[in-house]
Order: sequence, then C-alpha cells, then structure tokens
Amino acid sequence: MTYNIKKIKSDFPILKTRINKNKFIYLDNASTSQKPKIVIKNQKNFYKKYYSSINRGIYTLSNINFNSIENTRIKISKFINSKFPEEIIFTNNSTESINFISNSLIKNYIKKKNNIIISIIEHHSNITPWFFLSKKIGFELRILKINKYGIIDINHLKKIIDNNTKIISITHISNVLGTINPIKKIIKISKKKNIINIIDGSQAIAHKIINVQKINCDFYIFSGHKMYAPTGTGIIYCKKKIMNKLIPWKTGGGIIANINIKKNKIKNIKLINAPWKFECGTLNIESIIGLSSAIDYINLIGLKNIIKYEKKILSYTLNKLKNIPNIKIYGKNKKLGIISFNIKNCHCYDIGMMLDQNGIAIRTGNQCAIPIMKLYNIPGTCRLSIAMYTSKKDINTFIYKLKKIIKLLK
Repeated sequence: MTYNIKKIKSDFPILKTRINKNKFIYLDNASTSQKPKIVIKNQKNFYKKYYSSINRGIYTLSNINFNSIENTRIKISKFINSKFPEEIIFTNNSTESINFISNSLIKNYIKKKNNIIISIIEHHSNITPWFFLSKKIGFELRILKINKYGIIDINHLKKIIDNNTKIISITHISNVLGTINPIKKIIKISKKKNIINIIDGSQAIAHKIINVQKINCDFYIFSGHKMYAPTGTGIIYCKKKIMNKLIPWKTGGGIIANINIKKNKIKNIKLINAPWKFECGTLNIESIIGLSSAIDYINLIGLKNIIKYEKKILSYTLNKLKNIPNIKIYGKNKKLGIISFNIKNCHCYDIGMMLDQNGIAIRTGNQCAIPIMKLYNIPGTCRLSIAMYTSKKDINTFIYKLKKIIKLLK
C-alpha cells in the first residue's frame, strides 16, 4: 500500500492553519496529537443528534450512547489485544490512571516495609503519585538508573529488587529521549518475584503495536489524546484477576448496586461489577466516542503502515540534525517518535519562540521530567515529535528555519 501523505495531511484541518503568516508545522505530537476530520465530525454529530447522559434512563439516546461506550471498550480491547473487554477502564488521562492504580493498590497491598521501583526517565505523572503516597504510608521509593544509551539498566534493576519490592512502574517509551525500554525483560523479572508491573504506554500507543497478552503486563495505561482522539480519555488495561482485587479509588454515582440502611444508619454499600464500578460519575462520553473514531482512522491507514512511515521520517530527521554544528542529541539513535536536542550557547526557549514566529511548534523546557534533566545537567531541551502526518517537507522547513535561528542567536 502506498502511504499517501498528501491525503493524510488533508484529513487534519488544523494543518491548513497559518501561524504568523507561515504554514503551520506541528512537531509537538508527544504532548498531544491533532485530530482528523472523522473525529471532529462524529463529535459534532454527537452534540447535534445524540447528546445525553448514560446509565441514567431507558430512553433511546441514553441507550445509544451506552452502547457506543461499550463498543469503544471492545474496540480498545482489540486494539491492544486484551483477553476481555472488561479489562479496560476509562479515566480522564494517563495522570489520573497512575493516581487510580497507585491509590487502589496502596489500600490493601502496600505496607511501610515495602518498596516501589520507578525509573529516572519517568514523566512527573509517574513520579509524584508514588512520592506523596510514600510520604503518607512510609514505603521506600527506589529509582532505576539508565545506561549510556538512555534505556533502563537491567543490571541495576536486579540489584535494587528485593523481597519487599511490590511494584515496578515504568514508561514504555521515554517522553524525553524517545528510547524504548526493555519492558518484556523487566516484566519477566517482576513475574519471577511476584511483583506487580505497571507500564506507562502514553508515548508508545500511537507509534508501536501493543499486545498486552504478549507483553504479559499487569497494567498498561495510555491517553486517547496522544493517538488522534480528543482530550479527556485515559485508558487503563488491567488483568482481570488483578482487577477483581482492586478497591475503587473514587466513588460516587453510577457504581452503586444497593445501599443497605438499618435504624437510620448505612450498614453496607454494594457496588456493581468491574470495570464499571471504577467509572463513577458521568463519563466523558463525547471524547470516548471520539476515541472510537480515532481508532477507526488509525485502522483505516493501518498501524503497521504508520509505524513504517514514521521510522523513515524519524531517521531522515536525525540525519539532518546530526549535520548541524554544536548540536547535542539525547539518547541512543534507536528511537520512536521523539528527538530531544540542544544547541551549544542557544537556550531552548529562544529556539522554541523563534520557531513559533516561523509557524513551527515544538516543545521546550524540562518536558515534565526534571530528574532526567538533572542527570544530564541541563535546564531543558528542544523536543521534536512526529506523527503520521509529518512530511519530509515539514522536516526540511524545520531544519532550514532552525539553521537560520542558530545564526541569529550566535
């Protein structure tokens, strides 16, 4: 199949925008991806024709939207190859998913004598929940090192694991370096020690085929907005045998089967079954419907085709960047989707602002990953991240403008 980049670009209306009279080039896809017409159209259609709540009535629109949510659950299950659709839980984003898992496990699973392992290349969302819970409970939070290539050091993992290690929570792909962690090896080690593993797939889901049964992970999380869906959609995959042991972190409406009251006192509250008992309140219905459309669009293009194309674009970009004098590219060459770099004597914010003046959007700063910045002894980086709609022409324009900016800053 020929990869029709021109057609794909035309499917994303925002790419026709002009910024400061320049053609808009979007290279911040690791933060969030743009939305294709099918997603925008179906969300508009929802508001125009189908808007209603779910689980609140037996009327037609409520039933239609309930079925849409459950069909999306099934579609996600197939997309990541979970064994059951009931292993999929909806949240608002990956940050909430980590908070959900950490707070749900802590209640009955973690004691003061235990320890939890994360890595130095984690996004803040996979650091702060564990840190504040460690202060509250008293367990130890251990930090995994990375090797010279920017991936988790397996030998160091073997050294810091002990009989009190209860959880390993790590990123699949670094949001700073774009490097791919050896999660199969890490999961295999965790299984031997009966340690729960949590994989943050936020940066992997749109750039890699994910098969949770093959990976054999306990939890896998990601956000819809990084895979061409709207904001407000987080996904937790949780193995059924583990899910049945979890206590809901949040409670409220929509998850109650019965409330037993005797002598003016609540004696017991019975919850509905998983995964629905973890989805209290009104879900972000329109965004979940948008996620369904985004998966349809990815499947239409073909994830294998997207991956193959993106690898070529990333390789092309790396080769172009390497020819720029005084550039420092972080992490090994084998990456997916992301390149972080700095130019000697040029502040990343200056580069980012001047690129914006030329209609080019990149991410600058600490990338919500201060520990890795401190490891490299830098305040921040310029981060370029691609998507299925990134073209060679976009990259050529970016490189041309970057070189001009460097000359001005020197």
